[in-house]
Formats: sequence, C-alpha cells, structure tokens
Amino acid sequence: MKIHHLQPDQALTSLHTQPEGLSETEAARRLREYGANRLTEFERESVALRFARQFTHFFALLLWLAAALAFFGDWKAPGEGMETLGFAIIGVILVNGLFSFWQEYRAERAIAALQKLLPLQIKVMREGSVRLADASDIVPGDVILLQEGDNVPADCRVLEAFALRVNNATVTGEALPQARDAQPSATDELIHARNVLLAGTAVVSGEGRAVVFHTGMHTEFGKIAHLTQTAGEPVSPLQNEILRLSRIVGMLAVSLGIVFFFIGRAAGLSFWQDFIFAIGIIVANVPEGLLPTVTLSLAMATQRMAKRNALVRHLPSVETLGSATVICTDKTGTLTQNRMAARQIFFGNEVCHPEDIDEQLAATYPRLWECARNCQNLKETSRDGKRELLGDPMEIALVRMAERFLKDTAAYPKIDEIPFDTDRKRLSILSRTPEGNRLYAKGALETVLPLCSDVQIGEEIAPLTEEIRRRFVDAQETMAERGLRILAFADREIPETYARERLEERLTLTGLVGLEDPPRPEVPSAIEKCLQAGIKVIMVTGDHPHTAKAIAREIGLLRGNHPHVITGDELRRLSNTQLQLALDKEEVIFARLGADQKMRIVDALKRKRHVVAVTGDGVNDAPALKTADIGIAMGIAGTDVAKESADMILLDDNFASIVSAIEEGRAVFGNIRKFMSYILTSNIPELVPYLAFALFSIPLPLTIIQILAVDLGTDMVPALGLGADRPDPVCMKKPPRSAREKLLTWPLLTRAYLFLGVLEALAAMAAFFYVLHGAGWQYGQTLARDNPIYLRATTACLSAIIVMQVMNVFLCKHPDRPLFRSPLFNNRLILVGILLEIALILFIDYTPWGNNIFGTAPIELDVWLFTLPFALGMLLMEEMRKGLARLMAAP
Repeated sequence: MKIHHLQPDQALTSLHTQPEGLSETEAARRLREYGANRLTEFERESVALRFARQFTHFFALLLWLAAALAFFGDWKAPGEGMETLGFAIIGVILVNGLFSFWQEYRAERAIAALQKLLPLQIKVMREGSVRLADASDIVPGDVILLQEGDNVPADCRVLEAFALRVNNATVTGEALPQARDAQPSATDELIHARNVLLAGTAVVSGEGRAVVFHTGMHTEFGKIAHLTQTAGEPVSPLQNEILRLSRIVGMLAVSLGIVFFFIGRAAGLSFWQDFIFAIGIIVANVPEGLLPTVTLSLAMATQRMAKRNALVRHLPSVETLGSATVICTDKTGTLTQNRMAARQIFFGNEVCHPEDIDEQLAATYPRLWECARNCQNLKETSRDGKRELLGDPMEIALVRMAERFLKDTAAYPKIDEIPFDTDRKRLSILSRTPEGNRLYAKGALETVLPLCSDVQIGEEIAPLTEEIRRRFVDAQETMAERGLRILAFADREIPETYARERLEERLTLTGLVGLEDPPRPEVPSAIEKCLQAGIKVIMVTGDHPHTAKAIAREIGLLRGNHPHVITGDELRRLSNTQLQLALDKEEVIFARLGADQKMRIVDALKRKRHVVAVTGDGVNDAPALKTADIGIAMGIAGTDVAKESADMILLDDNFASIVSAIEEGRAVFGNIRKFMSYILTSNIPELVPYLAFALFSIPLPLTIIQILAVDLGTDMVPALGLGADRPDPVCMKKPPRSAREKLLTWPLLTRAYLFLGVLEALAAMAAFFYVLHGAGWQYGQTLARDNPIYLRATTACLSAIIVMQVMNVFLCKHPDRPLFRSPLFNNRLILVGILLEIALILFIDYTPWGNNIFGTAPIELDVWLFTLPFALGMLLMEEMRKGLARLMAAP
C-alpha cells in the first residue's frame, strides 16, 4: 500500500521510525544512504562553450572568412585598404558576439531557485526532543513539526493536524489553501492526498506533525526539477530564419565572388588584381551590418516591451511572441487579480452585489458583517507603515467586505475556537463582544444549515422553515453555477458559562456570501484583441472546472453553450492523437492539471505546428515554460524557478500585457524586413562599380573601405530606426503569420536588388562619370589611386549612394502603403539616423581625417544637385510600383 493509504502508526512502521523520531546515529546513517535533502543539477554545456558559439555560427564564420581574405589580400597587395577592412569585420564579429552573449546568456539557475524555496532550518524530533536541523540534513523517517508560515522541506505524511492548511499552488496549481489531516486517504494520486505535505509548499494556517518519506530529487518537487532540466531548449522561428538568411546570403556572396573571379580572368585582369576584385564582390554582397542591426533591433524592442510591463530575457523571444498562434494561460493571477473578493450576498430574501448595498441595507445586517469580521484566523502586521493581513486569501476578502460595511472595524477578543477540518467544513469562533459572548460560525451551507433554528430576514429573526431552507439551498446552487465559492454565516449569543460541545446549536442563519477571484478589468478587451488577431487562448489551470468555466465566460473566453472542458484525470486517459483532436475544438479549457500534463499540452500543440506561448508562476509550470516556444513567467506571484525557466517575465502579472507584447512582437518581423530591404538595396550600388571596373576597364568607382563606410557607418542608425518602428495599427487585426512564411522572400529580394538597388546604382555611376567627364577624363585613361580627379569621382559615387539611401529609408517604412499616407516624422531614431548619415558623409567628404581614412576628396555643390533628381525619380517610380501592387492585390 502507498503511504497515504496507511494509518499514522502504520506509516511510521513502514519507515522504521517512531513518534519520538530517529536517533542521531540512525539519522546520520540514513543521510549517508539517501544523500542530502537537496536538488542535484545535471551537467550543462560550459559557459566557455556557450560563449564560443556566439562566434562560430554560420554568419559569424562567413564574416571570419571575409576578414581572413581581406588580410590575405593585404599581404599580397599592400596599400589597398584590405587590412582596415579585415579589422573592421573582426570588430563587427566581436561586438555582435559579446552583445548577443550578454543578452541571451541564461545561466541554468532553475535548481538554485528551487533550493531557495526550501527552508534553511526546520524543527525535527530526534530521540524524543525537538531541535533545529538544516533542511539538507532531513532524511526519510524524520518526524518534523510544522506551523503557520513554515515551508515544507520534504514530502511528508501527516501524523497530527490542528486546523492545518497548506498552499500547494507552487506544485499543483491550486489557488485555494488545502486542508490537511492525518486520516488515510483513498485517492491514488499522492499529490492530491489529504494527509500528504509536499516539498516546496507552505503552511497557511494551523500546525501539525509529519513523518518524512521522500527527500531531494525523489520528492514531487524534485521530479519537477528533473523535468525542468531535461526539457530541451526550442529554437525560435526568428533564429531559424536568421540561420536560413545567413546561408542564402553567404552562398550568394561566395558564388558571385567565384563567378566574377572567372569573369575578371576572362577580362584580362592579373591574378592578384582579380583576387582583390573577387573579395570586393564578396564584401559588397555580405551585409556586415545585418546581424548587429537585427540584434540591436531586438534589444530595442525589449526596451519598448519593458515599458509595457513585459521583461524579455531571451532576445529571439521578441519575434517569437509576435508569431504566436496559441496562448496557454493560467487563471489565477493572470486572468484574475489573484485575490478573493465577495461577488454576491444572499440575505434570505434577495441576492445583492456588494457594490449595490447602500448604507440602509448594510445597517440591517450588522450580524453578518460581524461574523465575517470575527470568524477568521488572520494575522495582522504592518509593512511600510500600512496595515497588512496575512493568511487565507478568502478570509482576507471576507474581512475587507465586512470592514466596508461596519463602522467599528476592530475585531472582538477571541475566547475559544472550534477549528475548521475536512469533516466539519466549518469554523466557529467564540468572541467577547460589548453585548456579551457571541459565537460566530461560517462554512459550507450543508454543514451550517442543520445547526440553525432561526434566520435573519430583514430586521426580523424568524424560525427557519423548510421553505426558507429550500430558498437558501436554491440560492447556493444559483451562485455555484457562476463558479463562486459559497459560505454560510450564522451566530448565537453564548452565556458566560457554557458547555463547549453544545456551542454550535440553535444558531441564527444570517446569510450566504459567494466569493470569487475577480478577473482583471483589462482582460476581456485583451481576449477580444486576441480573437481579432487570430490567436487562440486556452485556459490551463489547477482549479476546479466550474470555477474555470465561470471565469472564462466572464472574460469572454467562452461564448458557446458547450465548451470542451478536460480535467487532469480525463487527460491521462487520452492518447496523443485524441488530445490533438480535442485541441481542434473552438473552446477548450483544461482544469485540475499536474505539472507534466501542462507540458504534454504544449507538446501536442507544437505537433499541430502551432507557435505556443505559455504562462506560469509556480514550480509546476517550469517544464512547460521551457518546452514552449515562449515561456512567460509572472513577475509578482511567480517563483524564482518559473522566472529562470521563462523567456519573458510579466512585471504586472497581467494577461493584457501579453497582448501588448504580442503587438510589439508582430512589429519586429515586419521591421526586420524593412531594414533588410534598406540594407540589401545598397548592395547593388556597391556591386555594380566592381562589375564596371572588371568588364569595362574603368577606374574602380568605389573602394572596399567606402563600401564599409556605408554598411557599417551611414546605414546603421537609419536601419535601426526602421527596426524600431512602432507597430502598425492594423497588425492586431490580422492572423498570425504562417510558420512557413520566410523572412527573406523573392518579392523582397526583387524589390531590393532589381528595382531600388538598380536605381541607386544608376545614380552612383552617373555621379561618378559626371565628375570624371567634368574633369576631362577620357575612356581608357588610367588614374592613380591618389589622383585628385579619381578621389573626387569616388567621393561622388559614395555620396550619391548616401543621398539615395536617405530617400530609401522613407520608402522602406511600408512595402505597399503610399509615402504620403505614412507618418514621416513619428520615428525619432530614423530622423536622428538621417542627421548622422548626413554628418558622417560630410565628415568623410570634407575633413582631412575622413579623406585620409576613406580615400575621398571634397566635391562641389553641383555634384550634390546632380544627384537629387535621381532621388526624386526613385520616389516617383517606387510610388508607381506600390500603386500597381495595390491594384493587383485588390479583389
């Protein structure tokens, strides 16, 4: 038999211990045999290896190759600027790798966080006496003493209990404190046994004595830790896309370099001249600024999310959240306010909401309020000078309700107490009032009603007839249908001398109160937003199905008459195929789930190719948080292990903040496409000069160091500005993007390379030849690298690219919307980027330092005026293209 099926003395015998506890010698022997009561951590990939991975992924390797080729080229042909190029590329790799490692490094501290939940010292019986011992020294067979406020150090079987209640939320997800007693339990599930205390939970009220039967990794707590450690790290959609993009760009750059190497050979270039030419082609086609721009764009998105109470711990999670198709959310604290509140009150002849009770009605039922105020076991304390109540959230809610309607809110002195237990299902407190002793009782109606002989209806005390009894029972059933927890209240005057066993007789029934953890006011609109955005929301809770359904209806999550509610027991009987079919239902709720079951739901949704976001706050949620595409932990109510296992933390524990973060996340994917269009466009005017140089034997219009001035200089901040663009107002009215939708698409490449890029290349080459011909250059004439004419011509080519990119940043704000319908000045970073872009090109063109570093020379005003019509022409042609695209897309 399992230990929770046994009588207390049988449980002690099965563990070869006794009520007085173990001897010190036996405890030491068991400590050696079973090990310390702590959670062990699996070996993880070393920090050094994780750090190295930031510099060895595909894109980084491509940049290393480019740097190596640059250094090799400088060795063979010194003075061509290749050395500067090599160091610049290495700088890009180092900065991006360090930044990514700092942002994405998540030390495996989930086990350390679990350890923090365990108490440092506890009271243990050893050789018949009570002594303090370290939690790590507890062994199976130890008898421990627990009282209100204690954390449970190991899995224990209760031997004695006095009004003992525990908060199991961190392990089982149950919102309400659970009563515990010493009687054998008939349930098969150990975690739901009424005589078992679980490691990592907390004693809410009462006291008890228990014998330890599992410690360390053998506890339910430890099993969850094992699941947390072994759950794999999923790869985000954005990470997959960046990897794919890196491979495409890399293969394209290397392929073009090889092809044009042979073209150069055919054109008669020397081997080393042709080699330098091929390196230039590769460098021109590798957008060195892409990876840091993506990283910085994601980091800036995390800052915007933090302002909306969503703290991102893992950069790719920003975009992953934006592509989420399903949100599996807890109820308590996320959809609700994580505090009980009175929702309905039945006075015997009417049901009222607390908000509707006026002063006259409140004055009619002072006995109900006094009973709610005095029949409790709360502790009063102060924090920051403010009064605070500690204990059962339900009792806190009742006291707050009572104090709202009572003029004198002070509790009466307690004389005696008949504690709550699972059989009685009620609590009775004898208090000394100004009018004499009075017994206050509260509990389930079925246990309080038989004790009552009278009832208060209005200002009268009437006999409790069968008709009135039926009225109260009907009211309870009506309130229960809403998922409320109903308590009955009764009282009675008690003489100075009384028989304790007869206190709970001839009571006067004063009313019923229905309590509920109220929904957050922002949640219904957030749920509606999710529905409009095509995101399915599934409630996954450890609470009772009736409570879950009631809350779901109130927040608009359930709208049909026949929702599909699956309990933990039912889920265990479902095969994976049946579960996946059940998840196809339009309205699904999961209730009374275990830790592993939440992760099973996530796995099933991922098999259905959903992008899954999961919320959680307790230890029981950690495995699912790690398995999901994005795990979201609660910042206020969340345990440390949940936060360490999550990708994102809600600072206000509010579901509405998730929806705000999704809006930001959706913007990220579109913004990355915007700055990709912007960055890739400049590749063509960087490539064409090399083609013209090789094929037509003209002076090289653009040097490699000037290419870098564009890719890592002038383009960076405007690209970041596009990456930080605000979410489009209509983005939450569209369904989530398909997981098969790629970041780099043929329409994007065609627009950047074959349309906008060609226009920019035309302007750049035109400016180059404008200066050459203005200075009398003739075709076939060679120019030295330090020739003033050549320096001014390359400067004109570079400056024309910058002018075109200034226009391009506005064209890339939206792929289809006309420029005049897009807000031009709502993004300060773009405006700052343009100013910096202008300042940088002026520095390059008109300062000695800029001239020496980039091989430039000052150009006249007429060159700038020559390039402006090209920029206006690109604007006109892009607007025509957008108009044609909208016309073709119209039904």
